[in-house]
Amino acid sequence: MPHSTPARVAYVNARLLDPASGMDAKGVLVTEGEVIAEFGPDVSIPEGATVIDCAGQCLAPGLVDMRVQLREPGEEHKETLKSAAEAAVAGGVTSMVCLPNTHPVIDDVATVEFVARRARKNGLAKVYPYAAATKGLKGEELAEMGMLAEAGALAFTDGCKAIGDAKTMRRALSYAATFGLLVVQHPEDPSLARDGLMNEGEIATRMGLAGIPSCAEAMMLERDMHLVALTGARYHAGHVSTAEGLNVLRKAKARGLNVTCDTAPPYFALNELAVGDYRSFAKLSPPLRSEADRQAVVAALKEGLITAIASDHAPQDQDSKRLPFAVAAFGGVGLETLLPVSLELYHNGHLSLLEVLRLVTCGPADLLGLKAGRLAKGAPADLVMFDPERGWQIKAEKFRSKSKNSPFDGRPVQGLVLRTVIDGRTVFERHD
Repeated sequence: MPHSTPARVAYVNARLLDPASGMDAKGVLVTEGEVIAEFGPDVSIPEGATVIDCAGQCLAPGLVDMRVQLREPGEEHKETLKSAAEAAVAGGVTSMVCLPNTHPVIDDVATVEFVARRARKNGLAKVYPYAAATKGLKGEELAEMGMLAEAGALAFTDGCKAIGDAKTMRRALSYAATFGLLVVQHPEDPSLARDGLMNEGEIATRMGLAGIPSCAEAMMLERDMHLVALTGARYHAGHVSTAEGLNVLRKAKARGLNVTCDTAPPYFALNELAVGDYRSFAKLSPPLRSEADRQAVVAALKEGLITAIASDHAPQDQDSKRLPFAVAAFGGVGLETLLPVSLELYHNGHLSLLEVLRLVTCGPADLLGLKAGRLAKGAPADLVMFDPERGWQIKAEKFRSKSKNSPFDGRPVQGLVLRTVIDGRTVFERHD
């Protein structure tokens, strides 16, 4: 178990970064028990404080990852709350929001409470659950959204499945609008995506693999925008991956609809060529897209259309992944690579350091109403210290996650987490 919370800690010689306020300044941050007491360039070190010298490295709010599959309860051989939390803190993630596609599905109050209770017991990264929009993720009968929200569900989604039936989606959005709740969609037309294995196009044809057309994303979003206009609901599209899909959302926002979206690192850092010689670790949902789509995702991040980056952490064991491409499971782990791969946007000159951090801190926190992702007096002392320049190579076998299925295995990156603090306690420290 992590150590008890020290009374008072002063982080000195830090480059303080707070995307919410735009702060980027050398200074001191002091924590008192579980909260941030004060921070800034002119803060003095209080008497009796434990002093941690940051040696000029970045000190920022802990990352908020809004799309994580935990696999517990039900598939603990792929990941547990504990192994996911250990992977999270090694990646600087202090809050993660888990999808409801566990066994049993998170569609009742007892399962929502189970996840929250188990996460508290670990004393590592904070875990907040989404609840299922439909019972059993079957896309038919609505879950009890009001009761589930009271129990602590942050938003409602059928996880890796689209809510495919238009009438069910309309009812979900209407119900959510009544309570001011958020519906998160996996934007992919199920009938078009069925049996598809990778992005439809020349490469899939050459490899003899069934394709998923990019319009499957745009068509589902197009339909949903009509339903959002009809119901006035808040709507969020997860892991958007195509130029067409982004165009639909761009137009919807211009019309004043209450819609937001996120993406995941594979969709701005990789394209369909990563599938290479039938690499099943590059088999993701949605699939890796064309280079033009990848560039469109980068452009949407630059313009602010995409307001969050989530890891899309989807652990799969060896038995599910080390198979012929056609039968291998979809998904890649991402908690430990979220920060360094996102920092490529900074190193490549697309975004400033604060803009990248906003996408993985206050951006997702604000979407979900979490008191996280910002430096503020009295706020929880959830922090990450990192070196944005330090280069290293991603080696999946060294992950703390139980599963090692990373599409980024072997990739050289820049940006290394040195320390992670949760509620004032250091829960991860790098010694190499």
